[in-house]
Amino acid sequence: MSETLASRALNVLHEWVQSESLRKHSYAVADSMRHFAQLRGDDVDLWEAVGLLHDMDYERHPNLEHSATEGHPFIGVAWLRENGWSEEICHAILSHADYANVSRETPMEKTLYAVDELSSFVIAVALVRPSKSIHDVDAAAVKRKMKDKAFARAVNREDIARGADELGMPLDNVIAEVITALRADAARLGLGGRAS
Repeated sequence: MSETLASRALNVLHEWVQSESLRKHSYAVADSMRHFAQLRGDDVDLWEAVGLLHDMDYERHPNLEHSATEGHPFIGVAWLRENGWSEEICHAILSHADYANVSRETPMEKTLYAVDELSSFVIAVALVRPSKSIHDVDAAAVKRKMKDKAFARAVNREDIARGADELGMPLDNVIAEVITALRADAARLGLGGRAS
């Protein structure tokens, strides 16, 4: 059987990223992408691969100054192009960084933007639960934490709201779907709770 895009993408992620937290972020975004692709009846393998690869170069080239030509995500995308990954994947990865000035046109691109910050935020909400379990998180809890500016302060709330808006879905629905997606992979994400 031929190797799936997602399994190839996972190998690339592991080559590029050593940080456990960045790997978990990528798994979570991939889980969310996979889930939304299933909801849409779209290419699950492709969407999951994009989720796994979107931050592959962030650890080595974080681009905190938001250069529009260098660092993350440009270095990763250049490597992907050189190694035969599709333009569809490369364009989606570029489109998730606002400063790359690449418009989000496809449902896959809009979904990546919508679930990127949100997946991290939902994980953060789960980790402050006494149980540390994603199974104890609901959309209302996430919305409450979004209002708390001191909580997970690095997460841009405006990006989360804009992502849902671009997707054309109510934010509550996007949050609920991300929670569902992450629950399905709770063990790998370390969100199964203390008992598990």
